[in-house]
Amino acid sequence: MNFACPPQFQLAGTVEGHLTECERGNMPLLAFTDENFEEEVLKSDLPVLIDFWAPWCGPCQPMGQIIKEIAKDYEGKPIKIGKLDIDENAKTAGKYGILSIPTVAVFKEGKIADQVIGLCPKADIKEMLDKVMG
Repeated sequence: MNFACPPQFQLAGTVEGHLTECERGNMPLLAFTDENFEEEVLKSDLPVLIDFWAPWCGPCQPMGQIIKEIAKDYEGKPIKIGKLDIDENAKTAGKYGILSIPTVAVFKEGKIADQVIGLCPKADIKEMLDKVMG
C-alpha cells in the first residue's frame, strides 16, 4: 500500500521518527514550533491537541507514547495532533504559561479549550478531547 501524508502534515513537519508511521498509514505527530504555531494551531479550522514536552523530562516519555496511541485512535477524524518541544520553542511555551511538563492542551478556534498537566491516563486525555470535539 502506498500512502501519502496529507499536505497539512507535510507543511508542519513531523516529529523525528514518525514519518515512517505516516508512510504506513498511521496519523503522524506534527512538530509544532514557534515559527508554525500561528498558522498550524491558532488559525486551524480543526481542534489541535498539543503535547508540550522536553527530551530531558522523564514523565514526558510515557506521555509521548500515550499521545502516539491517541493519534492512531483518532486517525481520520477532524483533528491535528502533535508535540511542541519547550526548549526549542520557548517563545510559544512562555506565551501560554507552560511551566510544568508534560502539559497536554487542546486548542479550538485559536484558544486553549482544555488542558491537563502532568502524566495522566490515556482515558482522561481522550475524554478531554472528545468533549472539545463535541
